[in-house]
Amino acid sequence: MRIALYEPDIPQNTGNILRLGACLGLNIDIIEPTGYIFDDKHLKRSAMDYIKHIEYKRHLDWDSFFVWAKDNDFRLILLTTKSDKNYCDYSFQENDILLFGRESAGVTKKVHNAVDEKLTIPMVKGLRSLNVSSAVALVAGEVCRQLNLF
Repeated sequence: MRIALYEPDIPQNTGNILRLGACLGLNIDIIEPTGYIFDDKHLKRSAMDYIKHIEYKRHLDWDSFFVWAKDNDFRLILLTTKSDKNYCDYSFQENDILLFGRESAGVTKKVHNAVDEKLTIPMVKGLRSLNVSSAVALVAGEVCRQLNLF
């Protein structure tokens, strides 16, 4: 099980997600370009020393990430507001990559069309979305429960 961030904009969110991944034993993929310098002090501050305890991989762009994921037999599971499938009703597998879009714009149509599944986190009607690090935490918790990771 892995978590992928598509072109993340906010270093603090990425840092929080790296920290979460370290604590839950989930590897992280960063699909570039990012909206910040990856060595940014805010990223390091958010991830703190947890960054030493996580395996993460940076991908140059969507195409290189997609080829790598398929070559390694991963299923790509996009979390999006443009789905009616509740993430709690989905049966996760160890070869899944949970894909989360950029904070400012989500993912492109190309990405939407390329993934294996699209899931959503139900929310109160009329509200746009959760913070990406909160969304990752919710779904990662369900994955850990389903796969008995602890």
